[in-house]
Amino acid sequence: MSENDAAAEARRIIADAYRPAPAVPTSYRDTSPLPAHGDMPPVVQPGVPPMSQRAVDAGRLMLTAGLATVPPGLIAIGVLIASRQADPTVIGMICAAPAAVAVPVLALARLFTRVADAAPDEHHHHYEGPVYQDRRNVHTRTTGVWAKTNNHQ
Repeated sequence: MSENDAAAEARRIIADAYRPAPAVPTSYRDTSPLPAHGDMPPVVQPGVPPMSQRAVDAGRLMLTAGLATVPPGLIAIGVLIASRQADPTVIGMICAAPAAVAVPVLALARLFTRVADAAPDEHHHHYEGPVYQDRRNVHTRTTGVWAKTNNHQ
């Protein structure tokens, strides 16, 4: 660059440096007070409230099961209206029948699983020839580095 070009470029750079700041701020300082100790408390976000994974799974299961009952109910109402048998008593019996059947079945299933969990395992041993069973109670007591074992018959 020539001396004239360099001087012009220097004047331009200096003028840009002293130009007033833009009207739109480029940063923001949050002046709200911070807690005295610990982390900032969580802020609730829009949408589903915070829950445990188990609660989320149960909620989704309930929504899915509730949604699954809509098509059969609509079909039943359509059939009743088409056959002109839309009596409130009949509709109530049709709507209550799945729950009346499902509740005892689920209770029995839970009872059977608890009984199966509580029952001891069966062990069958088959031997050929004479069998000698040695039943000993072995007690080992450890104190630091030393261990003492007592075998009682």
